[in-house]
Amino acid sequence: MVRIASVDLPKNKRLDIALTYIYGIGRSSAVKILEAVGVDWTKKTDDLTAEEVNAIRKEIEQNYKVEGDLRREITANIKRLMEINCYRGIRHKRHLPVRGQRTHTNARTRKGPRRAIIGKRKK
Repeated sequence: MVRIASVDLPKNKRLDIALTYIYGIGRSSAVKILEAVGVDWTKKTDDLTAEEVNAIRKEIEQNYKVEGDLRREITANIKRLMEINCYRGIRHKRHLPVRGQRTHTNARTRKGPRRAIIGKRKK
């Protein structure tokens, strides 16, 4: 089993897909990593040699921010927005959509399930 950035990559998957299991690496950055290292992206994770695994691991550690470091940075950015009370920070505090979506009818994912209003009747 291949372990990179404290994530076990799935067996018998193409490398460009398997690298996306690491938080912070998408399809395009996975292909860029594999091109920089010189590994064929159509290769399966089971077919990797130890040298190729070490080269991929080294490339990711040097040039990409992934997993815990990236999560910490994102949460720190959100906390900073909330502390300075900017518009986006206020939206985060109130658990409302941050990027300008409508909230009158939609936004159930962000707002949570509907709350029943007691005493409201239909005429």
